[in-house]
Amino acid sequence: MAADSTSTDRGPRICLIGAGGMSFGPVMTLDAIKTRRTRGATMVLHDISAERLEVAVRYANRINERNGCPITIEASTDPAEAMTGADFCLTSAEVGRWPRWIEDYEIPRRHGATQITGENGGPGGVFHSLRSIRTMLGICADIERHCPDTFLINLTNPLSRVALAINTASSVRNVSMCHEFAGGLARIAGLLRLPKSKISAKASGINHFTFYTEIRRSDTGEDLYPRLRRLWQRRYFDYPTPVTKAARQLVRIPVVQVAVEQMYAPLVSYMFREYGLLPCSVDSHIGEYVPFAEEVAGWHPVPVYFHQGLSNQLEGLVTRYGEGRSRVPLHRAGRSAEEVFPIIGAMWTDEPRSLNAVNVPNRGYVPNLPEGAIVEVPATVDGTGITPTTMPPILEPLAEFMRTQIELQELVVRSALTGDPAPAFEALRRDPLSPSDETACRAIFDELRGTQAGVLPF
Repeated sequence: MAADSTSTDRGPRICLIGAGGMSFGPVMTLDAIKTRRTRGATMVLHDISAERLEVAVRYANRINERNGCPITIEASTDPAEAMTGADFCLTSAEVGRWPRWIEDYEIPRRHGATQITGENGGPGGVFHSLRSIRTMLGICADIERHCPDTFLINLTNPLSRVALAINTASSVRNVSMCHEFAGGLARIAGLLRLPKSKISAKASGINHFTFYTEIRRSDTGEDLYPRLRRLWQRRYFDYPTPVTKAARQLVRIPVVQVAVEQMYAPLVSYMFREYGLLPCSVDSHIGEYVPFAEEVAGWHPVPVYFHQGLSNQLEGLVTRYGEGRSRVPLHRAGRSAEEVFPIIGAMWTDEPRSLNAVNVPNRGYVPNLPEGAIVEVPATVDGTGITPTTMPPILEPLAEFMRTQIELQELVVRSALTGDPAPAFEALRRDPLSPSDETACRAIFDELRGTQAGVLPF
């Protein structure tokens, strides 16, 4: 989507859908401001909540002004007004995120599920998927109506299932993105005491269950895997009782909760030692896809119990900043590790860029995963679009874990698209984190279906 002769005097028009979301809107706005290739862009903030949109607008206007107004800010709650003329749409939209996530986690646990997160996998992930797909396909219908030539960059979870639904039921050109690769690279850099800029890596798999196939020093070419394997031989990575006890105490402190989630990783340690490849994600994500998550991890912090509090704190900071009541210099922050604006900049200017991780339908990019399944692989991007990189086959039995999830994704998407609850129940029944007893699975399904009536596709 390189700028043509009619657009060379302007920057891209970008519609930020779900701008009132605190884990998405403020970061994307700052990235737009800080990205050289998108200077002159128009960022249209869109949210169905006028109240949340107003918070986002005040923040965006102030942080844009403090950076010299490199972009133009507009806003609307009306999809037609917000989307018309958009060159790119960005979305991370959910309805009732926190109360629904608590239901997704607690109801299955009460009936014997062993899920440790309940967001992207497990029986809770089935219902999160159904809700997100319903919302996302409504957004895609608006895009097809108001800006059919746009390029959609999706960040909505459960990412693989939402991406599969978009690519199955919509004509919108799209890619789905996640920052787990960058987070994993930051953890590796910290453990090896190397600048992140000195490390290059490649990874492949499915979203939140992706493994580094290569980790090297970018300046010398040194293979860093031997150093990492030696590091993981240390007793700390056995996660003995004192480490667990310390983590349980620290996770009660708001300012360090995310650090505990990122660094307390007995499941990551087990997977690395057992299979020889380091996962990109933390326990709370990879634990959604393997049957032994709770057994290996034992105690583990439950993200839903503290992420809502962190989101509320961020919303308070963003609100105060937008109203001029905060001394925190948010305008001085750099661009995030998200690869959303590198994509937009490369497509708009036709200046090629390498990407660490994109989620796209498999077209042989991972040879031993099914065609059409949503896979996460490296890519390049320029004015012609995104070109995924073909990777080596995934190590068995990691690939088998992924194939199981791909089968469940297909069942959930089929249920969302047809309105038939039967495939969704089958996905829940077959999920490795569901109870082995079908009666318990039916109890989970029926209770969640009743509790969430009105926000499901059936």
